[in-house]
Amino acid sequence: MKNFLSERKYLLSNASAKKIYKEIKSLPIVDPHNHANVAEIADNKNFSDPWQLFAATDHYVWEVLRKRNVPEKYISGGAMPKEKWLKMASVFPEIAGNPVYEWIHLDLRRYLGIDDIISPENGLKIWDKASAALQKKGARPQALLKKIAVETMCSTDDPVDTLKHHARMNEQAQKIFIHPTWRPDKIMNIRSKNWKDYLYSLEKKFNAEIDNLDKLMEVLKQSHDYFAAHGCVASDHGVQAPPTGIGNKDTAEKIFKMAKTGVIPSIDEAKVYINWIFGEMAGLDASKNWVFQIHIGAVRDVRDSIFNNIGPDAGGDVSDHFIDILSPLRSFLNRFDDKLKIVLYCLEPGHQATLATIARTFGSKVRLGAAWWLCDTPIGMKRQLEYIGSVDLFANFAGMVSDSRKLLSYGSRFEVFRRVLSDVLGEMVGKGQMPLCAAIELAEKMSYSEPKKFYNL
Repeated sequence: MKNFLSERKYLLSNASAKKIYKEIKSLPIVDPHNHANVAEIADNKNFSDPWQLFAATDHYVWEVLRKRNVPEKYISGGAMPKEKWLKMASVFPEIAGNPVYEWIHLDLRRYLGIDDIISPENGLKIWDKASAALQKKGARPQALLKKIAVETMCSTDDPVDTLKHHARMNEQAQKIFIHPTWRPDKIMNIRSKNWKDYLYSLEKKFNAEIDNLDKLMEVLKQSHDYFAAHGCVASDHGVQAPPTGIGNKDTAEKIFKMAKTGVIPSIDEAKVYINWIFGEMAGLDASKNWVFQIHIGAVRDVRDSIFNNIGPDAGGDVSDHFIDILSPLRSFLNRFDDKLKIVLYCLEPGHQATLATIARTFGSKVRLGAAWWLCDTPIGMKRQLEYIGSVDLFANFAGMVSDSRKLLSYGSRFEVFRRVLSDVLGEMVGKGQMPLCAAIELAEKMSYSEPKKFYNL
């Protein structure tokens, strides 16, 4: 237990790594992409219980519990929070080696001052300690974010959102503390059974009949302008395969009008519409110097029983190395070459090499995002960073993001990243590949100043 999450040794394997980490550990956190519950932060009420804070919105936790045969009633179901916590504790030693084991212990230790190791024997003891800690004023959302040293962050928001909770939070902070991020996936997903209803929500929101693509883009631009007025600096796009950004408008128009009647387009028809509108939305971002974030490769809702019984975004998504990302990205990046700031993320580790070489080819406006989702682990980060250093440039890295719905993740995820980064750079110092002073400067840029500058935060 002595070395478990040791402040001095955790993920730091050499003397240079420890020196680098010492220089960056206390830097403020700039988080350009997360799924923050902005209303919860603005309300600033005490969390009801430890399960709410640690696991109620964390699909990583849900998935490892399922792997240890925990019944769904104790994960996403109707069991009481305390029952869920104790059931999690009963199998927690069995998930050691998975980053969830480290993240939750980091959250307990760093932000609630609880050093106990989660186990069947300690489950109730930790529940009681955490419950007592969460009743204090210093454990409210805004106090925790201050303790974590979050300077600013970007949530993920739909074009129809009012952003009223952002306004409340930023008024309390007396600055733009939470920037909204424009996420128009629902209008792109023209094959979704909910697409027509979503189109109606846009019509209702902007009091307009959207009967053609010009009208659609006019409404989307109104939303885009509204987000800009509320501090937005980026859009975000989740795609299985990246669209080309180039499509025949007349054909896309016919497909749009067909879908508006309730007919679901074929896959090939949908691609024409998606390719066209993707390019139009990128043009909106380019006009405002926003960052266009593309999250590539998530194959959604693969496990039918999870999707049918719980719904989407419940832990049923996987990666697929067969997805062609180069051909469409080549078209898209050439169309917007040096005109648009772009950050590329991929779920499949095998795609990292392609993205790294693309980023190298297309200059400083095209950047690699953090190791994303299932790659967001010590080993995934290490592999990505080592490859970036040998193919692209560390100095052009787009920065770490939490990509999380869980508030404490803004601390633990960034701590793990900074430790892994320090270790990778420290190894290079130890091998004589760069001096310590250069490694410290790179670590600072990658952890704080460069993402802040790139995103205009």
